Amino acid sequence: MVFSRKIAERNRVGLNRFARHIADRLPGFGIVIHRGRRSGREFRTPLNVFRADDGFVIALTYGPDADWVKNVLAGGGCDLLTRGRRYALTNPRVGRDETRRHMPKVFVSQVLALADVKDFLYLDRVR
Repeated sequence: MVFSRKIAERNRVGLNRFARHIADRLPGFGIVIHRGRRSGREFRTPLNVFRADDGFVIALTYGPDADWVKNVLAGGGCDLLTRGRRYALTNPRVGRDETRRHMPKVFVSQVLALADVKDFLYLDRVR
């Protein structure tokens, strides 16, 4: 059960407005900075984000068809603000991982399993 579009809209109007002010400093959170694929406008989307091998991984709790995911894929990357640092990210790719191996085992992986989240966005750091 990936979260519905109705929940996504409520988050965009409410929770995300608050989260934008703190997500770049909290562990497990970040702000993805991306450009609209049609408008060219800059967007800042607060998300749960975790380190992986040479980059970062983001659980797609609203599925791979979310607008921000499409923007990142179309743009070939994005910037990420997390833990007070800014990272340039490239090579975005959506992958399915039913084991949730890149997620913290305690709590995060369990919550994602309950929500049946299996799709993830993988991004590499630009060196």
